Amino acid sequence: MIEDLIYAAITVALGFIIAGIAWGIIWWLKKKAEQTTTHLDDIILMAVGTPLVIWIVLLSIYIAVTQSGLVPENLGRFSTGQIINAIFILLAAWALSVFFTTLIRTYGTLLAERTEADLDRIIHILLIVVKYVIWFAVFLILLHIFEIDITALLAAAGIAGIAVALAAQDIIGNFFAGIVIATDKPFRLGDRVRIDTFFGDVVGLGARSTRIRTMDSQIVTIPNSKVTSNVVINYSMPDTTLKVRIPFSVAYGTDMDKVTEILLAIARDAMEKTPWVLPEPAPAVFLREFGESGLNGQLTLWINEYSQQWETEDWINREILKRFRAGGIEIPFRQIDIRMRQTKE
Repeated sequence: MIEDLIYAAITVALGFIIAGIAWGIIWWLKKKAEQTTTHLDDIILMAVGTPLVIWIVLLSIYIAVTQSGLVPENLGRFSTGQIINAIFILLAAWALSVFFTTLIRTYGTLLAERTEADLDRIIHILLIVVKYVIWFAVFLILLHIFEIDITALLAAAGIAGIAVALAAQDIIGNFFAGIVIATDKPFRLGDRVRIDTFFGDVVGLGARSTRIRTMDSQIVTIPNSKVTSNVVINYSMPDTTLKVRIPFSVAYGTDMDKVTEILLAIARDAMEKTPWVLPEPAPAVFLREFGESGLNGQLTLWINEYSQQWETEDWINREILKRFRAGGIEIPFRQIDIRMRQTKE
C-alpha cells in the first residue's frame, strides 16, 4: 500500500513538473508570437495554453490513481475510465471554444475596421452559435460515453432545428447576406448608391439590413437579402466624378452648328464660374434624334463631385434658356394638328 502511495505521489509530482515546463514553453512561445504580424499563433496559444497544462496534471493524476489501485474501477453507475474520459473531453471542448471565439472576435474586429461595417451583431451571433454548437456536441458525446441512449434526443433536436430554420429563414438569409456585403464590399458608409428604386447615401450597415438616407432626408431600411439580389450602382466608386447629361430640344430649321457653339460656350463658362465642372473629359454636344416637335440633343460634361449634379444641371439649364432666347433659337413644345372631318347627313 505504501509503495502504491509513493508511486502515485511521484507520478503526480512528475505531472506537475511537466505541466510547469509546458507552461514555461507556452509563455516563451507567446512572447515570440507577439512579434509576428499574424494573430493566428496568438489565438492558438491562448486557446491551448491553460487546458494543456490542466490536461497534463489530470493525466498524471489519472495514471497515478489507476495504476496504483487507489480508486475503484466503478464510482456508482459509471466507471472511473468514463469519468476521466469525460473530463478530458470537457478540457478539449474548452480549448476549442476559446480558440473559435477568440478567432471570430479577433478577425471579425479586423474585418469591421477594414470595411467600416457594423459587424458587432454578426460577431455576437456567431459567438453564440459557435459556443452552443460545441457544447451541444460535447453534451451528446458525454451521453454516448456514459452509454445513455440519445436517439430520441437527436430526433427531437432535428425536428426543433427544422422548425427554427423554417421560422427564421428570412432572418438567417439576411444574416448571411450581411456577411456577403461585409466581405464583398459593394459600398461603404457614406457612399451614394442606387439599390432597386432607392437612391441615397449609405448611413448604416447592419447584420440584418442596410440603411440609406434618401435625397428627401428619409431613412430607408433595406433587408440585406434584397441588397444582394439587386443591382447596386455605387456613385462613389471608383471616385466621386460623375458624367452629367443635359438634354435639349430646338425647333426644326435651327442651325445646329450655332447651337453646338452656344452649348460648348456654356460648358466653358461653367468650368470657370463653378467649382464642379471638369475640363477633362471635354464637354461634347450630340444630336440624338429627330423628335415629333423638334431636334433633340444632349450636352455631356463631367463634374468632380456627384453630390453637385442637381446644382450643375440647374446652372446649365438656366444658361441654355437665357442664351437660346438671346440667340433667337426656338425651344419647341409639343404641337398637335387636329383636323375635323365634316360628314354629310
